[in-house]
Amino acid sequence: MSIAHYALEDFIQDTKSLMAAEPDVTRLLSRGSTLLERLVRNPDCLPKPLRMPQQSDRGPAHGNYLIYREAAEGEGLCVTAVVWGPGDHAPPHDHHTWGMIGLVENTLQETRFRRLDDGSQDDRAQLELERVGRYKPGEVSLLIPGVDEIHQMDNPTDRPTVEIHVYGRDLAGLKRCRFDPATGTVRQYMLRNYDNA
Repeated sequence: MSIAHYALEDFIQDTKSLMAAEPDVTRLLSRGSTLLERLVRNPDCLPKPLRMPQQSDRGPAHGNYLIYREAAEGEGLCVTAVVWGPGDHAPPHDHHTWGMIGLVENTLQETRFRRLDDGSQDDRAQLELERVGRYKPGEVSLLIPGVDEIHQMDNPTDRPTVEIHVYGRDLAGLKRCRFDPATGTVRQYMLRNYDNA
């Protein structure tokens, strides 16, 4: 007798229904994180092609794959698979939308920062290191815009790390910020496209 696993299609439908019924971001993330935890506890929730790093604009050991988007370059559910190659690093950055990150395979270190200034200068920011966490398969990290969303991601291992990222809007084409905590500089950047779309 085979066991039916919670699949990507189930997660997407359940999350769309949740988004339609729950306008409060805090409650949406609380309930949504339970759905994502259920999904990423299934080690086979992603097909093999979405688990492999490839040559991309981030380098030869990274992958950013679109799974589902409700609306191109706009509001609505967006689900991606992200592969961090060995030693891969993303400097501190923000998102301008709520997010949930579920770890499928290996481990990832996430460093969170708190912004201390009022954000009135586009090219300057004062950040304070808030916490460092290391996530394992089945665990979920949440991003709350304007409250707790600036993070740095690092794969300190010698093998790929696989995650599912879920956002309240498509990150492709969205202007976001990269931060240098040491110098206080801020640079705008944008994800142009996904490796498979």
